[in-house]
Amino acid sequence: MSIPFDGKGLHPETLAVRSGTMRSEFNEHAEAIFLTSSFCYANSAEAADKFAHAETGFIYSRFTNPTVKMFQDRLAALEETPACIATASGMAAIFALTLTHLKAGDHLVCSRAVFGATIQMFSTILSRFGIETTYVDLVDLDDFRRAIRPNTKLIYIESPSNPLTQIADIAGIAQIARSAQALFVVDNCFCTPVLQKPFGLGADVVIHSATKFLDGQGRVLGGAVLGSEELISKVFTFNRSTGPTLSAFNAWVLLKGLETLSLRVEKQSANALLLAAWLEEQDMVERVLHPGLTSHPQHALAMQQQKAGGAIVSFIVKGGRANAWKVIDATRICSITANLGDTRTTITHPATTTHGRVPVAEREKAGLVEGLVRISVGLEHITDLKNDLQAGLLAIANN
Repeated sequence: MSIPFDGKGLHPETLAVRSGTMRSEFNEHAEAIFLTSSFCYANSAEAADKFAHAETGFIYSRFTNPTVKMFQDRLAALEETPACIATASGMAAIFALTLTHLKAGDHLVCSRAVFGATIQMFSTILSRFGIETTYVDLVDLDDFRRAIRPNTKLIYIESPSNPLTQIADIAGIAQIARSAQALFVVDNCFCTPVLQKPFGLGADVVIHSATKFLDGQGRVLGGAVLGSEELISKVFTFNRSTGPTLSAFNAWVLLKGLETLSLRVEKQSANALLLAAWLEEQDMVERVLHPGLTSHPQHALAMQQQKAGGAIVSFIVKGGRANAWKVIDATRICSITANLGDTRTTITHPATTTHGRVPVAEREKAGLVEGLVRISVGLEHITDLKNDLQAGLLAIANN
């Protein structure tokens, strides 16, 4: 294999297309898919040396793979972090990181405003390993400070949050984490490095569900942990032994997704802002949540940390769950699915899907009301999307 393409000094759009590329002896133009479980050696001595330095060579695709390495290197270049390790999914990335860094008796602080499966992992799985979690208000720095204990080892947030699009003061929380000597982790799924780079704002670790915007077309699962070389080396050791590995095929699909990432995210964000502004004008909509709107509580902070508001729009329909379901069910263009980040607009009811396993009291405390609808805006024409939602909104208005 050739040495990886050196993208030093290049713009993100160029890095998304070129960074990390390696070529085999066939000198192929597009990145190759190395669909192999293992790699061969010239002799026993070479095999022994490779196994002794597993991070730097290719031995077995549960450890390392050339296609996966290209994806890791490219994403690290975009996020401007020293290193990256890919995983089979976003949840695998979170699990690998937390079990690499935490042990029995440790404490982590997590925002209430996170993906439902993350809450389930922290509350029902990590707790079985003797790791305790305290949930706090994402937008209240004092709440973070109050939650810190002598054994607090990790602070975990999403910004913007899922599904309420709350914005965290990343730099402010980073200071709290440093004072507590705790690892600070930011899930950058909603923004991607196109709109926000948490590592540059003070985060120690960036988490991705590559399944979402990084793929961008709803094809494959994937995840990633990004941070210092020392930390990623430890996560590598965990993954090598436990196996939450990204496949070479999925890595290749994700590489292709990264090539168009900026084009998609910028257009989807522009569409989302137009749709959010239109929703604010609708009589049956109680409230619209999108960081690009001046009505958003953290709009000013979002515009400091992000290049745009992002592609996620959440809104509260008057009349609770019954009317929210009617609006969703009346759509013809929007796909009713819990996935997000797709070129196709998706729509879901968080209280009964993505956060359905979260206890009602916790959902209410987090602001996840029954009338809430989440839309991940795609690349369709904005007028078609407005008309698609208008049908359901008119139906409930006329009841």
